[in-house]
Amino acid sequence: MALRLLLAVAVAVAVHAPALGVAAGGPELGVNYGQIADNLPSPQAAALLLRALNATKVKLYDADARVLSAFAGSGVDFTVGVPDRLVPRLATDPSAAAAWVSANILPHIPATCITAVTVGNEVLTGSDSAMLRSLLPAMQSLHAALAACNLTSRVAVTTAHSLAVLSSSFPPSSGAFRRDLLPYMTPLLAFLAKTNSPFLINAYPYFAYKADPDRVELNYVLFEANAGVADPATGLHYDNMLHAQVDAVRAAICSANYGKPVEIQVSETGWPSQGDDDEAGATPENAARYNGNLMRLVAQGEGTPAAPGDALQVYVFALFNEDMKPGPASERHYGLFKPDGTPAYDVGVKAPTIAGLNGSGNSTSGAAGGLVVAEGPGGGADGAAPGTGYYTVSAAAHKVQRWRCWESLLAAVLLAMAS
Repeated sequence: MALRLLLAVAVAVAVHAPALGVAAGGPELGVNYGQIADNLPSPQAAALLLRALNATKVKLYDADARVLSAFAGSGVDFTVGVPDRLVPRLATDPSAAAAWVSANILPHIPATCITAVTVGNEVLTGSDSAMLRSLLPAMQSLHAALAACNLTSRVAVTTAHSLAVLSSSFPPSSGAFRRDLLPYMTPLLAFLAKTNSPFLINAYPYFAYKADPDRVELNYVLFEANAGVADPATGLHYDNMLHAQVDAVRAAICSANYGKPVEIQVSETGWPSQGDDDEAGATPENAARYNGNLMRLVAQGEGTPAAPGDALQVYVFALFNEDMKPGPASERHYGLFKPDGTPAYDVGVKAPTIAGLNGSGNSTSGAAGGLVVAEGPGGGADGAAPGTGYYTVSAAAHKVQRWRCWESLLAAVLLAMAS
């Protein structure tokens, strides 16, 4: 209980301190916290690393009670996930959805801020037709279970998609969903619009570069200086591929003609720091450039050319390298951090010193001095390291006060004291 109280009080102090690197009124940095590994540190240690990144939104692929409890009172917004294997059952059994909410949501709120639930991951681009038919009913069932607990104004229900849901993505204005998916996508969009839930897309410019490095310009996918491309139908100019991908999704949603617009969020994007011999571009330098420049865009609150006034919410993939992920070597090297807590590459973030962080999952936090993000490789006061593309989340970056989830924070501190 002493550790819980210490963490709660430390977080209380942190929430009152100015947050760094986030433009006032803009979106805040999100990070995917995957755990397909056998050597990761404890959630308490992960919390310190996320604080070093100034990440205030975290996306899980499950509803890990250890993680959600470790972040009680932190003010961090969590998106939790329903695994694919549970989707068919939730679709056919309303009591299963109620039981899932009771077991995975109710024990953690309001102390932990859970703001969304994703039902499955990239279900519509899978090959299981039963899963495709089950997706929307499962989402509706889960929404009804949340409504029964008066939580629908706090917790959105959505699902994440691969870009493979599109039949066309360039030019962005030609974006359209695959015809075979429209019977599922159109009512799903109507559900998102009705419930005011976001449309989540997993977008990886890295895959485009890896597939055709001779024709895809590296600077275009890394958010660096390039001639860019124009959309002949709209005249809009794109200087990076991620924005073009998002606007292709935007065009597809508009052409589906289902109802009012929905917010688009990038639920996954990132760049691997290592890969197999045939995985072009998977280097620490390119990963640092991609994610560093991406952080800069998030901090500036930039929208896409088709929606410049709508700041884009982005979740970087991922917090840690995950050594048990199957597939090519790149799949195990998307982490911003290695499992021992050291940065996988330099994006200008000084990692905190964490005593006993040895991958055992039982480490505890060390001194809090490392929580302040250092000047980056270039030491530029404006947060941009000249000539590197790295982004420094520094004291000179935009500062805003964070007063989020104050009621949750107070509840967590009181709970810790009572215990």
